Amino acid sequence: METLVAVPTAEPGGMDATVDAHFGHCGMYTLVAIADGEVKEVKTVPSCPHEQGGCMAPVQYLADQNVKALISGGMGMRPLMGFNQVGIEVFHGSGAPTVKTAIEAFLHDSLPVFTAEQTCGGGR
Repeated sequence: METLVAVPTAEPGGMDATVDAHFGHCGMYTLVAIADGEVKEVKTVPSCPHEQGGCMAPVQYLADQNVKALISGGMGMRPLMGFNQVGIEVFHGSGAPTVKTAIEAFLHDSLPVFTAEQTCGGGR
């Protein structure tokens, strides 16, 4: 079974891109398809603005991309609840510097699930 993992990143995205510390304000998302314990495909998509739908707009945007997991360094309580509601599991990036590092940690089950205690007040 294939799992699509989103990582908020700086432009231009990809496996060597820097992980953006806050999902809602990233330059883009790197989407990594994983199956049988390995990376099958990598693509990037632009981030979406917050104007229509507030902080829930990126949640729905990623759900529409068929994302099943998100690796993030930070987010507010409302989007975390939204991800949980749409079936996207959120993992704390634990300071991974690049998408490649974050995905390797994900593949080794070494990323903690993002909890309410790790949320911020939103914004930057």
